Amino acid sequence: MTADAPEPSDDPRAELRRYRQSIDNIDAALIHLLAERFKATQAVGRLKAASGMPPSDPSREREQIARLRALAEESHLDPEFAEKWFTFVVAEVIHHHERLASGGDDAE
Repeated sequence: MTADAPEPSDDPRAELRRYRQSIDNIDAALIHLLAERFKATQAVGRLKAASGMPPSDPSREREQIARLRALAEESHLDPEFAEKWFTFVVAEVIHHHERLASGGDDAE
């Protein structure tokens, strides 16, 4: 167990509730972080659209995948999972950037 994991108890249901509360807190933090990330990528998308840059940057994406895979390994997280997550997020970001490049609205 990690230092942040709830302490085991004699009551498995209480222990389960504590684990689930911890999971719920982490999920909330992830959602807030993703919202902040998308605010930043929307700013990038507006800049790219205004400057005539392409919506995607395959070179940057390859660099990020390598970096995130290494971080995942250091954190004992499956690098394949980290790459799949990143690929999913980047696909959504590119979709937003394409909409901006075509003169579309970036608000959803």
